[in-house]
Amino acid sequence: MGTALLIALAVVVIGIAVIQLVRAGRREAQAEKARLAEDARRQARQSLGAVWAMDDRQFEEFVADLCRRDGCTDVKRVGGAGDLGADVTGLLPDGRRFVIQCKRYAKHRTVGSRDIQTFNGTARAEHGADVPIFVASCVFTKPARDFAARHNLCLIDIDLLGFWNNGTVLTSFLELDIGRSGNNRRLQSDTQ
Repeated sequence: MGTALLIALAVVVIGIAVIQLVRAGRREAQAEKARLAEDARRQARQSLGAVWAMDDRQFEEFVADLCRRDGCTDVKRVGGAGDLGADVTGLLPDGRRFVIQCKRYAKHRTVGSRDIQTFNGTARAEHGADVPIFVASCVFTKPARDFAARHNLCLIDIDLLGFWNNGTVLTSFLELDIGRSGNNRRLQSDTQ
């Protein structure tokens, strides 16, 4: 009877030790998962100052990388002289073709309706866009936003670009009422 009691006691002690080890392993795995997620967020999060410091090509590559991150396929940076307003092209996760015009301007500048009208004239007709998107490192004027709303263009200004950069997916911007969102006030220049 003493041996059976010792064996039962040993099984209980071993069971408790195994349970403690499993729990510690789970806690360690959860902590590692949280650490890796935070590292990924930190690496993905570039400051808006870094966006303004990019040259045009880097900005276009940055936008193309955000598209790829969000599950877009066949993403190409095609910008350059004679691009007819197409800096980035590809397919959304649902298969619709998008064309993106990128404008990397200083933060105190704005994008006016003339740029939006020019893009509208080429995005669908020249490039076959189902979804024309205009991404800027500044804000859009009210006339530009009004024009975009009337012609079903997606505008991503510096504020929305910050959200996109921090993990909001591209498709969530496609249904925004751009005529009622955002602001059209210029940001202050660093050089004043």
